[in-house]
Amino acid sequence: MITKNFAVNLSQYYLNLKLSFKQFYQNSNFYDKKISKTKDIYFGYKPSPYLLSSIVKYQKKKYKIEEFALESIWQNDLKSKEFVKLNNFFWFFSLDLKSSKKTTQTIINNWINENHHYNKKSWDFDITSKRIISWLSNHQLTYEDCEEEFKKKFNQSIQKQTNHLLYEIKNLSEVENKIVGCAAIILTGLSYKEETKYLTDGLTLLKKIIKSSIDNQGFPKSRNIKQLIFYLKYFILIREWFKESQNIIPEYIDETIYYLGQSYAFIWQNTNQDLLFNGNYISNNNEFDQYLKRLGYIFKNESKEIGGYAILRNRKIILTMDIGNSPNNNFSKFYQSGTLSFEIFSNGKKLITNSGYFSNNQNKLNRLSKSTALQSTLSIEDHSSCDYRKLDESNLIVDKGIHVIKKNLVFEDNYWKISGSHDGYLKKFKTIHEREIEFYPEQTKFIGFDKLLRKDNSREIKFDIRFHLEPSSKVMKTQDNKSVLIELEDEGWKFSCNNFDINIDNGLYLGNKNSYKNNQNICISGFSKNESQIIKWEITKIK
Repeated sequence: MITKNFAVNLSQYYLNLKLSFKQFYQNSNFYDKKISKTKDIYFGYKPSPYLLSSIVKYQKKKYKIEEFALESIWQNDLKSKEFVKLNNFFWFFSLDLKSSKKTTQTIINNWINENHHYNKKSWDFDITSKRIISWLSNHQLTYEDCEEEFKKKFNQSIQKQTNHLLYEIKNLSEVENKIVGCAAIILTGLSYKEETKYLTDGLTLLKKIIKSSIDNQGFPKSRNIKQLIFYLKYFILIREWFKESQNIIPEYIDETIYYLGQSYAFIWQNTNQDLLFNGNYISNNNEFDQYLKRLGYIFKNESKEIGGYAILRNRKIILTMDIGNSPNNNFSKFYQSGTLSFEIFSNGKKLITNSGYFSNNQNKLNRLSKSTALQSTLSIEDHSSCDYRKLDESNLIVDKGIHVIKKNLVFEDNYWKISGSHDGYLKKFKTIHEREIEFYPEQTKFIGFDKLLRKDNSREIKFDIRFHLEPSSKVMKTQDNKSVLIELEDEGWKFSCNNFDINIDNGLYLGNKNSYKNNQNICISGFSKNESQIIKWEITKIK
């Protein structure tokens, strides 16, 4: 233990030393000279701002720049979120085109004067990437009808910021930041055609991201659904920039969009529901669907499994289950230890759910949302099915992963089945968890089997199987403690388990971004002593 702690402390020491040296270098004149190597280049391609409508939250009301308190716009006592919003300039997308161009250009000029040299806050990678995209995309306000002196200053600043991105991107681990950075670098390359280096370097970086972070089915290796949608939005944006600027679209971008689109159709368009697995939370993708339609993107996919998720459905019922391995450590920041957890939708309403993901990683609810107890599956001795370790002060990643040993899907008119097993409890408890869920459409009836396969049954172990419910669901236990009635708006369902008592426990629902509500979950608890323990349960529609 001493040796391990020493190694961890030594590693942290060298990391801190490396970061200190990097910060010293970036604040030096050497770094400033390096990123200040610019040319007199012409702003040629001017991208349409509406292409950002899938990423930027447009407000119905457009504001004139004159309505803002410009005298205090760069005050230093801004809160972190306000500082980010101000310095990434995405608020330019909310400006009325009748705003004073002179005023917006004065604001940019003042920003350049105040932030001519690198500083950690305003030159943050993500902030800088978005600022470049915003300045170039809002050229009608930021660049048109300006004086030659300002044009030169603007063009030099864009180059300098892009040079910084090219240096910094090598040190990044966050894939989302890398993609936004690549988008900014590529847009600079498309906008200033004389300087081909930006376009070449941006596309090279993009190729590496595709190869390293997307699987061969077109799903992020993180298995994060939110990340899938993020990827698709930015790859389409980049493609549209190529198309609008009349440049040849690289074939691998088209190919990547095709596969990402296939995964998107599988997860969202086939269900029109938010599945609460591995970092996802409730969001409305209908606007993005309209965006895709306007631009002529049509994705279809009738598969039953992609990215480790199984989805079986008909017009009324959707059954979905996580039957995938945990991601590689490098991509596991959003992973929740819910292997073999499942969700059920009936007529668009969620009958069984997972608890959701709390995305603010500085809040203790983030760690809680990753636990097996908050997923609709089995846990042993109050342990999660995988272990986590700290990547840094706020991020948790998988330490020891989970492997799905076997899985099987059956989809027929009168019979569905999803089954699988995993080794998440094998090392610690010498136990394999196997789950099988059957559905009989004609009876609107689910039958589930949770099996504990013991490699060593020398000691008794406690298990809990939780079935989480939406906050709006109403539940009532029957007198014999073997059944629970679930009221779901205008539907009634019966949950039963004859061999074990059923409890109704209070819990937390984290389905909405960075917020929580009280909810309830149905819990089957018991002890396993034998080599094989089978827990059978049923969910049947009663009205």
